[in-house]
Amino acid sequence: MKSLQYLNKYLWKYKWLFLAGILFTLISNYFGVKMPIYVKETVDDLMNSKGLTNFNDALILSLKVGGIYLLLSLMKGFFLFLMRQTIIIMSRHIEYDLKNEIYSHYQTLDSGFYKKNAVGDLMNRISEDVGLVRMYLGPGIMYTINLIVLSTMIIIHMIQISPSLTFYVLLPLPLMSFLIYKVSSKINMLSRKTQEEQSKLSSIAQETFSGIRVMKSYLATSTRYKLFADASDSYKIRNMKLVIVNSLFLPTMLFLIGVSTLIAIYLGGIMSYQNEISLGGIVAFIFFVTNLTWPFASIGWVTSIIQRAAASQQRINEFLSQEPEIKNPSTESFVFRGDIAFKDVNFTYQNTGIHALKNIDFSLSKGETLAIVGQTGSGKTTILELITRQFDNDSGMITVSGESLKNINLQDFRQQCAVVPQDVFLFSDTIANNITFGVSENTGQEEIEYYAKLAHVHHNIVEFPDTYNTLLGERGVNLSGGQKQRISIARALMRKPKLLLLDDCLSAVDTDTEEIILHNLQKERKGKNTIIVSHRISTIRHADYILYLEKGEIIEQGTHDNLLRLKGKYAEMYRNQLDKN
Repeated sequence: MKSLQYLNKYLWKYKWLFLAGILFTLISNYFGVKMPIYVKETVDDLMNSKGLTNFNDALILSLKVGGIYLLLSLMKGFFLFLMRQTIIIMSRHIEYDLKNEIYSHYQTLDSGFYKKNAVGDLMNRISEDVGLVRMYLGPGIMYTINLIVLSTMIIIHMIQISPSLTFYVLLPLPLMSFLIYKVSSKINMLSRKTQEEQSKLSSIAQETFSGIRVMKSYLATSTRYKLFADASDSYKIRNMKLVIVNSLFLPTMLFLIGVSTLIAIYLGGIMSYQNEISLGGIVAFIFFVTNLTWPFASIGWVTSIIQRAAASQQRINEFLSQEPEIKNPSTESFVFRGDIAFKDVNFTYQNTGIHALKNIDFSLSKGETLAIVGQTGSGKTTILELITRQFDNDSGMITVSGESLKNINLQDFRQQCAVVPQDVFLFSDTIANNITFGVSENTGQEEIEYYAKLAHVHHNIVEFPDTYNTLLGERGVNLSGGQKQRISIARALMRKPKLLLLDDCLSAVDTDTEEIILHNLQKERKGKNTIIVSHRISTIRHADYILYLEKGEIIEQGTHDNLLRLKGKYAEMYRNQLDKN
């Protein structure tokens, strides 16, 4: 239950709904308990009277008894409805707030967190786990309060009728409590393992749907199906074990309640014969025991809900307790003036241990274009990730506008940057909305088309039946690779960034299209900073300064012409690409 204490702040937030639910529970059960008492008094009055003299008297009495009993039932049902409305609505409000809190927290966590955790697991915690927590906040709390209130009221009235019979009727209840205590720990363990298996299943499904084209291309659907089937079997086995444990509760509870009913009838009959209890009292006891059947029978179900919610909330708390390694250190306004410097920078990826950058030194002045080239895995993308502070360097210093990157207002700096990543991502939205993504001010159609033309994708967009209102599939699946890259470039240019970072984002376009885009960028980006990462010399040869990386180190640097005169690695790459063309 410790993990569920995190939810207390939400219970306090919706305390008036919660308190109203408790009040309605009290009133509903008050009328519910009055019904057996009324039956007791009616039976005792009949037994003590001389009997009904005629049919009319019997009819009038029947109508009176039935009418009052029906009225009590209606009052109980009305306040029961209000009880469910207040507590269930409270649980829905908390579910809404909790999902928003988790989603918001996910967005504050840095790139390292997402490299260590599967997307399917993250999705499962915000959906499946939150759903189980809501069951605790709604039915779990509601039935628990109802059990406490109803059992307290009934036991008080039972003691008033016959303390000794109450003792014997309630005798099976300690055994019931013991069984619940023993089984609850088992449920908790099985619930946690079941949720872990559910997360694995979600991760496999998410990866399968995202990579469906690769799977079909490699004819790997059967292999992937077997992987999913094995995970599904494992989840089923865990779940069935939990079902078996849960299924033991209800029969046990009903049996023990049945024993209490038999005790009430047998001992009540003996005590009635000895004039220790009235016949109406026995009837009331039977009603009371019957009314206790569902609350006590639901203990197992409620216990299961609470245990599963505790396991789910524990998983949620694991993520909510994680602090982002990258935090905004300042709230002071920051303006990017155009200069960036790396001074003896080193970086190692924690999750893999790869030493990605070694003693990196370079500087970029206002209005300059820097190009970074090198073989795959040489550390090019890592430099861009450090500039936008997706990760922090292990040693050395990165300065922006003369200030340490770790001291400036990161929010302001990123607002003045735009990144076109190597792995282009488009949202399941219209092309227009994808281009204007991240732009705060309203933009007109002309402006959208202007930047689409700069990215040389306008002519492709207007060929679609819905042009800029064309709805894209997941990750832009209905576009070619080159179209996705160019729309992503248009989206970056739309921000009018002071610093533009292009991470090998022209790899899927032909050389003619590349020349057009680079020419447009050269005109548009005049006086602004651009950093281009590429494997192709044609993309970066017009840059003001070029870095050639190998195994995380700068082994050559200079202009295109100077690097060719060195006749080193850069010149070799240039000759190889020239020969291929």
